[in-house]
Amino acid sequence: MPYYGSEETVKELRRALSNPAIQADKLRYRNLVLRVIRYMTQGLDVSALFMEMVKASAAVDIVQKKLVYLYMCTYAALKPNLALLAINTLRKDSTDPNPMVRGLALRSMCSLRMPGISEYIQQPVLNGLRDKASYVRRAAVLGCAKMQNFQGDTEVDGAMVNELYAMLRDSDPIVMVNCLRALEEILKREGGVVINKPIAHHLLNRMKDLDHWGQSEVLTFLVRYKPRTEDEVFAVLNVLDGFLKSSQPNVVMATTKLFLLLAEDFPNVQTDVLERIKGPLLTICTSECHELCFLGLCHAREILRSLPRHFSGHYKKFYCTYSEPNYIKYQKMEILRDLVNDENVQQILEEFQTYCTDVSVELAQMAILNIGRIARTYNEKCVVILKELLGLKQEHITSAVIQTFRDLVWLCPACTVTVCEALPGCEEYIKDGEGKQALIWLLGVHGEHVPNAPYVLEEFVDNVKMEISAAVKLELLTAMVRMFVSRPAECQDILGRLLHHVIEEELDMVVRDRGLLYYRLLQQGVEEVKKIVCGPRSDPSLGVISGQANEPINAWAKDFNTLIPIYGWEHWNCIMAQKANSFGNLQMPEITYEKDSNPEHSEELVMDAESVCLESSAQLSPEQFEEYWTCLEDAKVVTVDWQKEPCPDTIQAAFQIVHIHSIAISRAGAQPWKAYLFARNETGSVFLTELLIDMSRTSLQITVKQKNSSEGLLSSFIAVIRSVLQTLGKSENVEDVSLVTQEQHSPH
Repeated sequence: MPYYGSEETVKELRRALSNPAIQADKLRYRNLVLRVIRYMTQGLDVSALFMEMVKASAAVDIVQKKLVYLYMCTYAALKPNLALLAINTLRKDSTDPNPMVRGLALRSMCSLRMPGISEYIQQPVLNGLRDKASYVRRAAVLGCAKMQNFQGDTEVDGAMVNELYAMLRDSDPIVMVNCLRALEEILKREGGVVINKPIAHHLLNRMKDLDHWGQSEVLTFLVRYKPRTEDEVFAVLNVLDGFLKSSQPNVVMATTKLFLLLAEDFPNVQTDVLERIKGPLLTICTSECHELCFLGLCHAREILRSLPRHFSGHYKKFYCTYSEPNYIKYQKMEILRDLVNDENVQQILEEFQTYCTDVSVELAQMAILNIGRIARTYNEKCVVILKELLGLKQEHITSAVIQTFRDLVWLCPACTVTVCEALPGCEEYIKDGEGKQALIWLLGVHGEHVPNAPYVLEEFVDNVKMEISAAVKLELLTAMVRMFVSRPAECQDILGRLLHHVIEEELDMVVRDRGLLYYRLLQQGVEEVKKIVCGPRSDPSLGVISGQANEPINAWAKDFNTLIPIYGWEHWNCIMAQKANSFGNLQMPEITYEKDSNPEHSEELVMDAESVCLESSAQLSPEQFEEYWTCLEDAKVVTVDWQKEPCPDTIQAAFQIVHIHSIAISRAGAQPWKAYLFARNETGSVFLTELLIDMSRTSLQITVKQKNSSEGLLSSFIAVIRSVLQTLGKSENVEDVSLVTQEQHSPH
């Protein structure tokens, strides 16, 4: 037996597959095919057996066919010429009397990743759409979407789209759901599938026939439908009412989002819905599946933005268990912090106190910081717990407590004396830079309440040569100057030594400049120092978190059941910006022109369309742009649908990919919103562009001016602009609902 991975292994398999004796024994033949698949999944290159495996597909055994088709789909891209030979076998099987064979052949044909496959699979797919067997229709509907992907940027087949719209009324519910998915993929450049009133009502009536995955999918599409009357809104809500009690989390979450969006004009209904899903959401938050639990916790935090006491009666559900990962514990602690009230504050603080001694340093510090947040409202109880934690004399605990004290005295001045009483001796257990900064700030600002404050700071001054953190040195300088103002006799010598080191020996120029600033300021007199250095010691207004207006539910309802509650808006925008930077589909679109009767003219048009190659290093100053823009006349003005708030960073990054550079761009939220762009062709043609979003936020106007360019180049450049905007619209969920698109693709 040859060793695994050698060429002899493949040769032995070829000899065995060609052996008539083995081919006559169906069981041995199938086991041999299974062995090839096993090697393939383990990483061995068995593409050399393509012809033998194609012959093996002629068997009657459907299990063997599945194995061979899996092999073909894997290696078709590597053996495109040989894969064409397998097409005939697959086309033949697509007419087999057995519907399982027909569906399997159709699915496999649409999975062959090779050039020119569309012309071979088009007719079998169309035949499959009209097949009597539902399994075949399911595969054919998904095959339509795959076939559109094979064709790239070519025009969408309107007849096929209408056929899929008609099949939404198919008797098989899975076929209906597959039609929605296929239409969404095929029409993605035009805003996706259109959900009108007849389609919406049909989907609602079929909901009970679907499994929970199909129900979740249909509910996602129903979000796009906006009932026109109040009666219709409540009719839809009554139909979906039972799905709020579903045992499947995905159905409950999708139904909740649809309820919140449909009832956006009825706040009482929204509140009632959130009250009803409290039980299912708590079940998700306590799930043994960590990913599902994390998702539920993130959505629970969204609800607490509008209903702060929504889960107060069930706060024990958010207690952490030892087996949970830290990312779940962090979420639970933040929810517990928001659920604190007069009735449960003692129990929640005791729970947090147990987390403060966790073996995880990050978790312990996070628990301490959350106690500090609670202390803004219940400061007496929290300060007692924090002082007890200092008695543990653990480095990371002491550092976190001191940082919490710093924030607390700034927001709650009444705690200052109590906090200062706990500071002596803490310097021995603080080694990290953040903790040192917090302690030095406390000693500098409230040193009059700490008798040995100058001598604690003196220890930091004596060790300043070994300090590597510039932030600690800057904080120490400020603290010593403040301390000198209030206790000059004790601090004069210490401050003098610190300033001498900073000015004469310090290598960090920022620290040195700060030392020179204080030295020259001291020469002006103590009163001048007090005016500049001794600023406010607290700002209680920042700590008034109770009594603030809660966010309306509509502020986050559209983000419910998406990834935004998990990532957060800021992180999500960064992800979208990175996605824009790595767009693989922002290629120069292929511009097609009607052929002229004169061959020479047609050739010129094609050359113009292909010559739009923009310079990546093109440069144009704002002054030159303004001069060109003033002199040139508008070449073409185009309007496209745009119904989302523009993100300047994302738009700028996306255009940069196709070498279109920005001159000026409005900030997010500006009305009207404008952006000015330019690009230069390799032949010297210059394109100046203005993007304008009007006050209604319903359309985006593209104005292009050209210098030294032709009509063909201009049309091609505008196509590039539209391609970028369409891709951005998809990435930011911008729905293109133009009347032209709806009339073209809506079912009749």
